[in-house]
Amino acid sequence: MPPKPHRVLLDRVSGYADEAAAYMRRRRVARRPFARLYYPGGRASDHAADSLAGGELFVAAGRLIEVAGKRPKP
Repeated sequence: MPPKPHRVLLDRVSGYADEAAAYMRRRRVARRPFARLYYPGGRASDHAADSLAGGELFVAAGRLIEVAGKRPKP
């Protein structure tokens, strides 16, 4: 016996909703702040904002932005 038409539609909509929820979870994870350092030779390393190195990098970057903002404009 084939499934009822409304069940097929409900399953399809439910599948789309599951995919959308998974996409939003991935997007939230990917949008966490981090600091990325690039080294000679193409190597890079990522540091989360809540790690020790990441926290120090965020402080240093904030200071650099402050100094750059105080520079007189030509």
